[in-house]
Amino acid sequence: MSEHFSLSDCDVIGFDLDHTLCRYHLKETSRLIYESFARYLVEYRSYDKDLLTLTPATWDFCFKGLVVDLEDGNLIKLAEDGTVLRATHGTNELSTEDIIKHYGPKREWKHFDSLNTSYTKSANYYFYDNYFDLPGALLCSRVVDMLHKRGNEVTSEFWKDMLAAIDHNYNTSAFQEDAGTYFPSVKRDPGLYLQPCSDSVKAWLRSMKNAGKVLLLITSSHSDYCRLVCDHILGKDFEELFDVIITNALKPGFFSLVPQQRPFRTLVNDVEESEGLPSLDKPGWYSQGNWPHLQELLKSMTGKAEPKVVYFGDSMRSDMFPASSYGKWETVMIVEELEGEGVQGSDAAKSRDARAEPLEKKGKFEDQGMKTPSAVSEQWGSYFTDVRRSEAGEDESRNSPGAATASTPTAQWPSPAWRASQISHWIINSPDSPRINPAPPATTPDPRTRC
Repeated sequence: MSEHFSLSDCDVIGFDLDHTLCRYHLKETSRLIYESFARYLVEYRSYDKDLLTLTPATWDFCFKGLVVDLEDGNLIKLAEDGTVLRATHGTNELSTEDIIKHYGPKREWKHFDSLNTSYTKSANYYFYDNYFDLPGALLCSRVVDMLHKRGNEVTSEFWKDMLAAIDHNYNTSAFQEDAGTYFPSVKRDPGLYLQPCSDSVKAWLRSMKNAGKVLLLITSSHSDYCRLVCDHILGKDFEELFDVIITNALKPGFFSLVPQQRPFRTLVNDVEESEGLPSLDKPGWYSQGNWPHLQELLKSMTGKAEPKVVYFGDSMRSDMFPASSYGKWETVMIVEELEGEGVQGSDAAKSRDARAEPLEKKGKFEDQGMKTPSAVSEQWGSYFTDVRRSEAGEDESRNSPGAATASTPTAQWPSPAWRASQISHWIINSPDSPRINPAPPATTPDPRTRC
């Protein structure tokens, strides 16, 4: 990652779709995703119907950046060095004494090096780093509670049912077949879940295209769902905004696998052709694919042996880490917690303050009910900083980039925010961030100001 960064210096601008270009109404979408997974467990796996019932207060538990330890059913929040900052067993909070009992006096999680250096899937844990599966963390913990209530042993077997619930709702044929709960609901009322892009974002995309930039859209969503989303947020002419559209990209494999393992495929009426392409020879709409073949096309399109590429995404596992590590692309990370937590000094906070209404004009029920998943959690604290109780009963502050308080030489940061600050040039709340402006070019010399 270069020390200074300017969008105007980039030849290629790439975007993820979900929770990047497309922002979702998080409360409505989170409820839908939870219901989609829970309904499958109840209807197809005979889990307790109580899983379908949630109170507004329950959503405080829903928090991005947690890891479920499949070996013991614990959910943990990690510092940048692998220290367990907070933990629960099921939905029950573990005390400092309990954490030390599980993880030793240094509170070290044994799988941290594996997670921190590769972000690959593991049979031992699952990293909840994006809003599409985040409600699953709440559901997993409630399943652990249910198993204890039944008198059953908690093993990793329950995770197989969770994966089946995810596949039932998100597999590539579910949209066309109206299977599961998620896709049929979004198709019936996309406006309930999807936020249209602002006119300024649409104008920004067009201005970059007109300036000769190559624009990419790379999403793991299948083509039919991508089309519905883009129609709603960008308009029926959305294809004109992008030179290359890649759906069902199956990230992070798109970046890490060789062409023989993951060839590009053409689409006919949203159905993938069975035979893969030997190379990528021209712009267009493709499915699956791999970074090496795309890179060769970008060289041809830009006329440069080493085109400079920047990629906007929201997932450390699927976007930031593989694009940076394998593709050697620059990255910009979308972190909605900047806005949800109102991080002092961030673009999100400035934008929010500028449009804020006086308190007396706000609805009296605005702060009641369900917490948005991007806000600070009573259970888990902040995405950017942490305060926990030491063995002596004293508060220990643990800060991360963008936190309102200054870090100290001994401070530790929650792992996801720390990794984002190391990999991404910018951390912004959305493409509408005031920082995203093609003229004049912006630079970011200090990693601690990337928020």
